[in-house]
Amino acid sequence: MKTIYKIKKTVKSSLVWLCAILAPLPWGGVGVGLSSCSDYLDKEPDTELTTDMVFENRDKVYSWLSYVYNIIHNPDKWALTADGYEVFADDMTASVRWQQWDWGGVIPKIHGQWTINSTWGGNLWHMMPRYIRHGYIFRDMVKAMPDHDLPQSEIDNMKNEIKFLTAYGWWQMAENYGGIPFKPDYIAPTDFTLAELMVGQSKFDDVVDYCDKQMLDAAMALPAVYDDPSKYGRVNRIMALTVRSRMLLFAASPLVNGNPWYGPAQANYVNDQGELIFNPDYDPGKWIKAADACKLVIDEAEQAGYALYTEAGPSGNIDPFMSTYNVHIKRWSEGNHEITFPVTKGNSYRDTYLRVTSVREYGGGNGLGVYQGLVDAFFTKNGLPISDPNSGYVEDGFSTVIESRADETSWEYGTGKAGEVTARGTYNMYCNREPRFYNAVSFHGAWLAVGQRKYAFFMNGRDNVQTSSPHDAPQNGYLARKALNVLDNYLTGAITDRQGFTYRLAFTYLDYAEAVNEAYDDATHRLDALKYLNRIRERAGVRQYTFDPVAVDDPDYIQIQNTQADVRRVVRMERRVELCCENNRWYDIRRWMEAESLPEMTGDCYGMNFQGRNQAEFFRRTVFDTRVWKRQYYWMPIYIDEYEKNPNLREAPFWPDPKQGAIEEE
Repeated sequence: MKTIYKIKKTVKSSLVWLCAILAPLPWGGVGVGLSSCSDYLDKEPDTELTTDMVFENRDKVYSWLSYVYNIIHNPDKWALTADGYEVFADDMTASVRWQQWDWGGVIPKIHGQWTINSTWGGNLWHMMPRYIRHGYIFRDMVKAMPDHDLPQSEIDNMKNEIKFLTAYGWWQMAENYGGIPFKPDYIAPTDFTLAELMVGQSKFDDVVDYCDKQMLDAAMALPAVYDDPSKYGRVNRIMALTVRSRMLLFAASPLVNGNPWYGPAQANYVNDQGELIFNPDYDPGKWIKAADACKLVIDEAEQAGYALYTEAGPSGNIDPFMSTYNVHIKRWSEGNHEITFPVTKGNSYRDTYLRVTSVREYGGGNGLGVYQGLVDAFFTKNGLPISDPNSGYVEDGFSTVIESRADETSWEYGTGKAGEVTARGTYNMYCNREPRFYNAVSFHGAWLAVGQRKYAFFMNGRDNVQTSSPHDAPQNGYLARKALNVLDNYLTGAITDRQGFTYRLAFTYLDYAEAVNEAYDDATHRLDALKYLNRIRERAGVRQYTFDPVAVDDPDYIQIQNTQADVRRVVRMERRVELCCENNRWYDIRRWMEAESLPEMTGDCYGMNFQGRNQAEFFRRTVFDTRVWKRQYYWMPIYIDEYEKNPNLREAPFWPDPKQGAIEEE
């Protein structure tokens, strides 16, 4: 098959000729449209390329591969308006007053204004099939060019990258939409008929099984670490195994493992062949498979030199403040070997995340905050939740002393002085909390390192000016801080070069702790779960868990019951704080089927009173927003335009289905 590409000779962009492809997609429509690439194309093109010619040119081969890499998105914490996963969940809250610029359409959705006519910036249904199809063409046509520095070994590596990437594309669709038209390893012929392309949805487990095999095969053929530093960010064994393990964790979870919602008695979510898309029978073996997959990641990663990132403090022990700060700042080349899934293509840290978390004085949008529920989720410095009577937590009133932990840390982002965490006069809610809290949340009185002063969130204070631009004020008295280099200055452009990443080893430790506890309800495997959970807590500077009897005030350990339920409880608490604001919460609350039971997902959302002008007015729990949750929101709907193209599609569960008649949520 030959496809014509019309391009401008002088344009260097790798997207130019790729954007001009006019070939059919696996299930209808046409390939990459010209409209999005009009800026790059000549009005009167003077060169024509066939696919054969493309794959005889080394540079164009790499450009084609680069295009397929678009399957990997920017880290969502840095591209909030585009995909919106963080804002969909209850970790991070974008200013409601930003709705006029919310081209991803996330803000209306969390308020219940979500229909099958709603567009979404993530755009997976529309774009993933294109990237996948290009991957299949690449796989079939790429060949070695030894005379042009493209040996067979590199071709073999590329094909394994493509094997993973195309499977990852299928999985991202299934993870978000549930039932998808699934026709793997297929490229439409030039003489296709529309009937051939009108593919119905496959069973969810069939998609997972295919992607599982593809990812594992690719992973074990790829290196764990590339010897050539210039290849950092190319798919390697650990990246592929990490995605596979998280896919299998999702597939084992309650949402899709024996969930009665989607069976005949409720949604009756079937494809055009009358098959149930989700298996209504619970399969405990899926948890075993997930646990094995997570352990494989850990074993392969640690053997290759991956490890939790730590720095030593003044005493020579782990410095939990600097460790939990720099794990998000330092690059692999700077010793941060916790990164298991780097993203090296252009990221939007500078122009999105830094800007929206920076205060106006330093050029920021000053409006991306966190929910009070996340503030409350962090442990106290003795490792207990604030609800525990032994935690020492005090909410009201103000501190009378400087809290110093100079024996633990040289961190200076609490008061501007090394080892000091909170200043006198800090609201007690924020005092004596664990180190991760101070690296995740900017609160009134926290240290604004770039300005060498404290944050001032009282109404019409320096960081809450509502008179000229009320949308650029923290709507609930908090700004997000996690993964922010606190010395970066958006106003002056003094910004550190950042390494984006999607996953780190801590994800897999906690994934394994959860999976092994669910897979094996016995004491031996629960000990294994605590082993990896405790590694996370040790790095965070909080007491570890034990099943053995210990005193309530034991400086090193907290006793929990040796039961599956208790381990599940502490694992979920740990996931909330360790992985917060890293595109994980939406993944967790969906697969656990928890969203409809979480207060800040289903009703009033709290923070401090950002209309308060003084301590008495500001420091009180105040509703700043009210959210709406419906059961259909567990899955993205198929956009109506896409849905109407294919008569064999069935709309996602509980969404109104024009072909079937509306299915009402219970």
